[in-house]
Amino acid sequence: MLEVGSMAPDFELPDQNGNKHRLSDYRGKKVILYFYPKDNTSGCTKQACGFADRYPQITEKGAVVLGVSRDSVLSHKKFEQNYTLPFTLLSDPELEVIKAYGIWQEKKNYGRVTMGVVRSTYLIDENGVIVKALSAVKAADNPQQMLNLI
Repeated sequence: MLEVGSMAPDFELPDQNGNKHRLSDYRGKKVILYFYPKDNTSGCTKQACGFADRYPQITEKGAVVLGVSRDSVLSHKKFEQNYTLPFTLLSDPELEVIKAYGIWQEKKNYGRVTMGVVRSTYLIDENGVIVKALSAVKAADNPQQMLNLI
């Protein structure tokens, strides 16, 4: 994971509609940048719906939510539509941003070791500085946790 107090690496990724987003586009706002393993899975759905439920409160506090996974733009679009998600989902199939943020790590599952996305969340301030970095977060608890932090 990246260090608290460091500048968040800028990036450019497509969203669920194919529009490009750069982290630097959000200067002047707090950014909840969360990384999750896969669209439409139980944990990822709980986390996304938790952010959706709290989205009005998050935006009232001057923040935005950006979700990032390896899934395609089309997969993100279906995920957004299935759960009426009001925030941006970014597609990183080449793992460029996921690796830049230190989220691509070894994972153990039933004794097997594989590489994968570790569910993690960053809170980035209005100037692009990381103010909180949380790794291996609990999907159901993370949205409220982040709302409390902003």
